[in-house]
This record gives sequence, C-alpha cells and structure tokens, in this order.
Amino acid sequence: MRALLLIFSLMLSMSLSAAEKLKVVTSFSILADMTQQVGGEHVQIINMVGPDADAHTYEPTPDDAKALLGARLIIKNGLGFEPWLDRLVTSTETKATVISASRGVIPRSLDEDGETIPDPHAWHNLANAQLYVSNITKALEAADPDNQADYERNSQAYLKTIYALLAEAKAKFGALPPGNRKIVTSHDAFGYLGQAYGIEFLAPQGLSTEREPSAAEVAALITQIRQAKVKAVFMENIKDARLLKQIADESGAHIGGTLYSDALAASGPASTFTGLFEYNLDTLYEALSRQ
Repeated sequence: MRALLLIFSLMLSMSLSAAEKLKVVTSFSILADMTQQVGGEHVQIINMVGPDADAHTYEPTPDDAKALLGARLIIKNGLGFEPWLDRLVTSTETKATVISASRGVIPRSLDEDGETIPDPHAWHNLANAQLYVSNITKALEAADPDNQADYERNSQAYLKTIYALLAEAKAKFGALPPGNRKIVTSHDAFGYLGQAYGIEFLAPQGLSTEREPSAAEVAALITQIRQAKVKAVFMENIKDARLLKQIADESGAHIGGTLYSDALAASGPASTFTGLFEYNLDTLYEALSRQ
C-alpha cells in the first residue's frame, strides 16, 4: 500500500511539474531552438512550422489556434515574416503576450515587385542572433520571474557559443580571396550574412518562396551567372531543387551543396541554430575557397 501511495505521489508531482512549465508557442523551428536553449527545463514549447518546412507558405491548422489559446507567451520573428500568425493571433483573441524576436534589428530594405519591404531573415547575421537571444530571454523572465536566474544563466552560456561562432565566421570569411564572392540560392534568405561578410547572394525567387520567377528572370540570372563567372549554386532544405539544378546546368555553375535557410534540419548537425550556422559557414567556405 505504501508503495502504491509513493508511486501515486511521484506521478502527481510529475504532473504538477509539467503543469507549472511556461507554455510558449514559437512560429518556426529556429526560434523554437533558441527558446529551448534559454528556457531549458522551465518551458513547454509548441512550435508551428517544423524542421525542413517553409514558413513563407505555411497554412495554420486548428491545432495551432488551440496552442495560441493555451499559451502564456508567443514568440515570432517579426519583420513581416509570419503574416499568417498575426492573423491567427487576431482571430483567436489569445491573451498570450506576443513578442518579436527581431526587435532592435536594423532591417535591410529590399524592392520586391516594386514595393519596398524589410528582409525578415535577420538571424543569419550572428550580431542579430544575439538580439534574438536577448529579446527571448527578457520575454521569458517577464513571463516567469521566479526562474529569472536560470534563464539568465542559460542565455549567457548560449551567447558564449554564438560569440565563438562569430569569431570563426570572421576568420574563415575574412580569409577568402576578394574575387568570386557571388553565390546563387533559391530565394533571397542570406542577405544579412552577405552584408556582414561581403558576399553577394543572387536569388531567382526574391525574398519569399511564394513568388515564382518568370522565364525572363531566370534567363537574366543565367546570363548574370555566366558574366560574373559564378561557380556554385546552392540548394535550400526548404525548397524543391529542380529550378536550381536547371540554372546550374544552363549556366555551367556546379551545385555547391545544400544550405539551411528558414528552417532547421530534422536531424544531424543543422538541427540546432548554432549547428545550422556552422554547417552553412563550412559549406560556403569550402565552395568559395576552392574558386
């Protein structure tokens, strides 16, 4: 009997512990990982757009609406990245606090079909990633002040990893020759990375994967690749590679590998944000240093 009571007591304790966790909804996998790194054991995360999935074309589900209603905190990227989430927050009338992880980022402004819009892919510059971590940390501390010390400790440990990556990126990209710093990717997701390290990324689809390039735009890009002697095009984990393969075949450039843009990998080295950045860094460095 005493054994049964002990088991019941343990089960009740575990249930209460799970119930006490801060319920957080994140919009896509990169934010889910960042939030987990800072939140640790104190957070229960429901993520909307999963690994290898495309947030640009995502369509929310009834389960997403239910998750928003049960959340204390909703973390989105901002900069126009998830208009579908803004609509869902409005329609559900959730009482959760909504924060933009990109708050404080100085956005790149780009022209998309005659309209000036901010580039939302700010996490590819590690200086911006530090802002993301800071904003997430402050949001968790505000929602759950009892565990502020743990959030702060986790945040500082995570930032040390990011600082080390920043030094590695500076060393590797800084060692590249000044010529041949042009790369082709499916959509314009790496502008902040290029801006930080003097690399020009060309993309047939522009900022959003929803936009299909015209035949004339593809032909112009192929001509540009030939004239600029771009040696490599890179596929993305969230995109069908057929268009890039066509461009590579017709331009004479080779496929340089796969880059992780808007989503983590489901497994492997790019299944965390820092792993994603390091994987992209190594892949780009290998391709550019050979040229």
